[in-house]
Amino acid sequence: MRVEIWSDIACPWCYVGKARFEKALAAFPHRDEVEVVHRSFELDPGRAKGDVQPVITMLTRKYGMSEAQARAGEDNLGAQAAAEGLDYRTRGRDHGNTFDMHRLLHFAKEHGRQDELIQILYRANFAEERSVFTEGDERLVELAVEAGLDAEAARTVLADPAAYAGEVRADEREAAELGATGVPFFVLDRTYGVSGAQPAEVFTRALTQAWGERSPLKLVDPGDAEACGPDGCAVPQS
Repeated sequence: MRVEIWSDIACPWCYVGKARFEKALAAFPHRDEVEVVHRSFELDPGRAKGDVQPVITMLTRKYGMSEAQARAGEDNLGAQAAAEGLDYRTRGRDHGNTFDMHRLLHFAKEHGRQDELIQILYRANFAEERSVFTEGDERLVELAVEAGLDAEAARTVLADPAAYAGEVRADEREAAELGATGVPFFVLDRTYGVSGAQPAEVFTRALTQAWGERSPLKLVDPGDAEACGPDGCAVPQS
């Protein structure tokens, strides 16, 4: 079974939702037969690469919150993250364009390190003092290396704006086609969708239901035509 997760590194609920989903997956009896794929979704796709501002400022301007409301919201997120065993800095974080991170995640997918990289990017953005937005490509290269990727290869990807850009845009178009207007958005076997950072119990029910309703393969015109198998190939006798 495949679970696809549309998310953004700048999304705190994606950070929390991933932890809740993984709690459910860890207890799922068929967890070793579940493939998890991370898909791209930008919360702020129109933001220029160099346009970085404090999270509190972004919240007040984008959503019309007062500063007190924005701070209270961050405190609530910090408490929700802590309940899942996650570190979360409620003050001093910044916000910026995540397109290069998504490109790097597609590169990591090709090398089997996507889940490692996305978790490292989340931790760097939400829990560490150093910014993932203001230190340039070398900060992202450093995080890619921590995820087990080659530094020079990651540097080459980031230096080429076209590298994996098509893959990011394809994910975003697909999210729109599926009706995802926000993240996190979980799609199980292209049959069930779960929107938002739901409690682990909801993910448990979704995994169980999706697994139980998988359709067995139906053969068209099953017959005795020649085929190859573990014991060799059937050779017609003249």
